[in-house]
Amino acid sequence: MTEKEKMLAGEIYDPSDAELAKKRRRAHDLCSEYNALKESEEEKRTEIINRLFPNQSGGLFVQGPVYCDYGEFVSWGKNVYANFNFTVLDCCPVEIGDNVMFGPNCSVVTPVHPLRWQERNIRFDENGRAFDLEYAKPIRIEKNCWIASNVTITGGVTIGEGSVIGAGSVVTRDIPPNSLAAGVPCRVIRKITDKDSMGI
Repeated sequence: MTEKEKMLAGEIYDPSDAELAKKRRRAHDLCSEYNALKESEEEKRTEIINRLFPNQSGGLFVQGPVYCDYGEFVSWGKNVYANFNFTVLDCCPVEIGDNVMFGPNCSVVTPVHPLRWQERNIRFDENGRAFDLEYAKPIRIEKNCWIASNVTITGGVTIGEGSVIGAGSVVTRDIPPNSLAAGVPCRVIRKITDKDSMGI
């Protein structure tokens, strides 16, 4: 397996691999270009966001600034909105469903690092090249979810359809559908029901 294949499969891989490093540089450069544009430069913004995130279903709006590792390993449903300072570290596949909305300063982070420093620290190969070992876990956010401001979603998590994640939460485990969940770590507070209707 290539290091890319290992990474996407959730196996331990070397992120300093030349193919992966090239892909990250491309994504980082595209993020920098996008973030430097004015919001009024709509055509340029659309062109760059389409190159950065090729797996879209239509209607994606990313306010910017935006930061990602690869971009190509994120799949976007229809009509997704991401507010200021959206970060997605897509070392494993990230699936975002239709009509998902992100508040400002949200992070979707698939990477996992070893807990023991003996396995986490930088090491060197026989040529003196520095590298570390990592792995990642996929993230799935099902359709019609609202992710409030300053939320971090960690690797291996699925957020069920129609759920709302409260501001400042750190999501470390699956959230069932139609749930209001919040906290550090994020926990289900209650189900969202018809009683929550605003009468619109």
